[in-house]
Amino acid sequence: MNRSEAFSRIPVPWKIILPLLPAAALLAALCIGRIPVDLSDLLNSLNAKLHGMEPPDPQIEMVLWKIRFPRILLALLVGAGLSVSGCVFQSLFSNPLASPDTLGVASGAGFGAALGLLFGLNLVCVQLLSVLFGLIAVAMTIAAGLNRRQRSFSSIVLSGIMIGSLFSALISLVKFSADTENQLPAITYFLMGNLSAANYRSLSVGAPVILGGILILFLLRWRLNLLTLSEEEARSFGVDLKKLRAVTIICATAVTASCISMCGQVGWVGLIVPHMGRMKFGSNHLNLMPVCVFLGAAFMTAVDTAARSISAAELPISILTAMIGAPFFILLMQRTEGGML
Repeated sequence: MNRSEAFSRIPVPWKIILPLLPAAALLAALCIGRIPVDLSDLLNSLNAKLHGMEPPDPQIEMVLWKIRFPRILLALLVGAGLSVSGCVFQSLFSNPLASPDTLGVASGAGFGAALGLLFGLNLVCVQLLSVLFGLIAVAMTIAAGLNRRQRSFSSIVLSGIMIGSLFSALISLVKFSADTENQLPAITYFLMGNLSAANYRSLSVGAPVILGGILILFLLRWRLNLLTLSEEEARSFGVDLKKLRAVTIICATAVTASCISMCGQVGWVGLIVPHMGRMKFGSNHLNLMPVCVFLGAAFMTAVDTAARSISAAELPISILTAMIGAPFFILLMQRTEGGML
C-alpha cells in the first residue's frame, strides 16, 4: 500500500470538511464574545485592512485584530500542537492513555514556566525553561519506566504519573515561595490554562517552535506506523527506530512545552482528540496526523470561545476541557466494553 492509497481512505467529503473546521471556528470566534461583531462588520473591517483603508469602526478594529485575533491564532496553534503531541506519545509508547499530561511533560513544562514567572524572567527565558524542564520530565519518565530487563513500554505511563506528581509538588513549592500579592495569583491563574495574555510578540516566539515541531512530525507521519515494531522489523523498512523515537520525543516535547509556556496547562486535548480521530478514520498516521491538526485546532478554538463568552468572569480552559474529556472517556469505555483502543 503506497502513501496516496493510505490517505485516500479518508472519504472525499471529509477531506473538504476537515480543513474548513478550523476556518469556521476562527470566523465564529472573531464574531462571538462580550462585544458581538456582525459578520458584515467583520468583512468590512477585513476589507479595509487588506486595502489599507481607514477602519469603519475603531472599536471593532481593536476588538477584532488586537484582542481576539492573536488569541484565536494561539488557540489554533495550541490545539493542533497538543493533539499532534498526544497522538505521537500514544503511538510511541503503544498506550492509548499516553498524553503530555500522563507522561509528566505537562507538569515539567509547567514547573519551568512557573519558575520563570517566579524569577520575573522575560518571555523567551520562560519558554526556554519550560522546554528544558519538559525534556527533563520525559527523560526521567523514560529512565524510570525502562530498564535492562524490561524492553516494553508498558510501565511508561505509571512512571509518567510519578514524575508528573513530582513536578506538581515542585510547582506547589514555587507557589509557596511566591509573593502572595502579585506572583502567586499570576502563577496560579496561568497554570489553570488561559489564552488572555496572547499577543503578536508572544506568538512570534512560540509559534515557530510549535509549527516547526508539527511540520517535522507531519513529514515523519508514515514512519510513525513503525513505532510499534521491533528494531529488527523497523530496520527491514530502512528506519532507525532509536533515532526515530528520539526525534519524535524531542519534537512532541518541544511542541507541548511551547504551548504550555504561552497558555498554561491545558489538559485532555492531547488525549481525547487523537481518539476522536481514530474512532472515525482509523490508526494509520498518514490519515491520523492531519486529522489531529484540524480537529485539535477547531476543538481548542471552540473551547476558548466558550471560556471567554460563557460568563462575565472568564473560565480557565482546563476546567472546560476536563468537563468535556471525562464524559467522552466514559462513553468511550462503554463503547469498547471497558477495553483499550
